[in-house]
Amino acid sequence: MRYFLTALITCLISPIALSADIDPRDLIQQAMDHWRGTSSYSEMTMTIHRPDWQRSMSMRSWTRGEKTSLVRVTEPKKDAGNGTLLDDNNMWTFAPKVNRIIKVPSSMMSQSWMGSDFTNKDISKSTDIIDQYDHKLLETREQDGHTAYVIESIPHEEAAVVWGKEVLTIRDDNILLEQQFWDQDGVLVKTMKALEIKQLGGRSVASIIRMGKVDTPDEWTEMSVQDIKFDVSHPDSLFTLSNLRNPRQ
Repeated sequence: MRYFLTALITCLISPIALSADIDPRDLIQQAMDHWRGTSSYSEMTMTIHRPDWQRSMSMRSWTRGEKTSLVRVTEPKKDAGNGTLLDDNNMWTFAPKVNRIIKVPSSMMSQSWMGSDFTNKDISKSTDIIDQYDHKLLETREQDGHTAYVIESIPHEEAAVVWGKEVLTIRDDNILLEQQFWDQDGVLVKTMKALEIKQLGGRSVASIIRMGKVDTPDEWTEMSVQDIKFDVSHPDSLFTLSNLRNPRQ
């Protein structure tokens, strides 16, 4: 499981001088490490909102390292058991209604995850932005008693990525406040924003994250974290296709 902001970003803030000692790549890596820890367990609710309907799903999530995670739906009953397993850049989904495990090909990583505004790529919390992008610190500013860093990340010319650039705002306590996704023509397509920050699992985290497209502001998906524990021990059997189909935890 993917990483994850409006009132926080739109408040009035005063720019301060950029520091030559700050490595923007390190800031992004630290934000990713802060959210996942060496491992984690979390309970959350995903709410998909559309102008004429809204639905929510309760989920449990386990992560280990940067490339291993499992997400399983627990409620409502009709969706319970749906799951996603990520292991070393490979992704599988399981749907109990058809009793099938499906491997998600790379060509489908940009498609919607469980009908939400998050894509399979977003949920994978891929480290591509660390490895395949160049990073530039655009601005450093004071915000809500913290220092916030605005970073522009542009993919390497040969990188097999969708976006023309991403712009991230990261707080000095490693919380990702906002992530903007721009297309190859320089148009802002969607944003992921932290709407609420809480103390959970012994650290400050973005407890409510909203993803939405710029051209359809009435359509969005929120992930709300109710509980999270960091640096917990997980058995190897947890992150297997067998456990994806027949949960033992």
